[in-house]
Amino acid sequence: MKNNNSKNIFKVFGAWLKERVRKFFVALKKNPQYIPTAALAAAFLHYSLNLTHISDTTAKLQGSNMGLSAFITMLFLILSFVCMLSAFPKRQKPKISMIIIMIVLYVSVIISDIHYMSCIYTALYRPVDPIKPADYIFTAYNTVLVNIILVAITILCVLLEPVYAKLIKKINTSIEVEDSGDIGAIDISGED
Repeated sequence: MKNNNSKNIFKVFGAWLKERVRKFFVALKKNPQYIPTAALAAAFLHYSLNLTHISDTTAKLQGSNMGLSAFITMLFLILSFVCMLSAFPKRQKPKISMIIIMIVLYVSVIISDIHYMSCIYTALYRPVDPIKPADYIFTAYNTVLVNIILVAITILCVLLEPVYAKLIKKINTSIEVEDSGDIGAIDISGED
């Protein structure tokens, strides 16, 4: 009896999981813009959760325009959320002008991150009075590098949205209904 209950639990869990996956793909079919939004959210969260290391590195190194680069990255990541939501309105065609503004913001973020990384590299390896490396400096360097990669992935997700939207729509998310027998045996005439 105990073995039968464990099989039923796995069967129920499997059915529940299958239904959740089906609902996930139904939501993606209706709103494929969730994919670039999720990529942008990952980039924003990764950068903002490591902002302490960025600020400590900026205060320690005091390179030219390091603070401005960090500010541009944070501000433009926040502003790109507004552009993302405006670029892909529900059940309408994407707005090209907002996509162009969004791409310009992303390119600016990448350029400011590259500048920030070059300031760290210059401070650590300059011939006169180099800065002694600390863990938070390497963490800031890696954070900025990963942010560049995540923003590049977001750009690809935005540009390839029409392609994968068509591919997602081809996924079969219909529910299989069991056959209830002979449909001819049902009387629908309404006569008494």
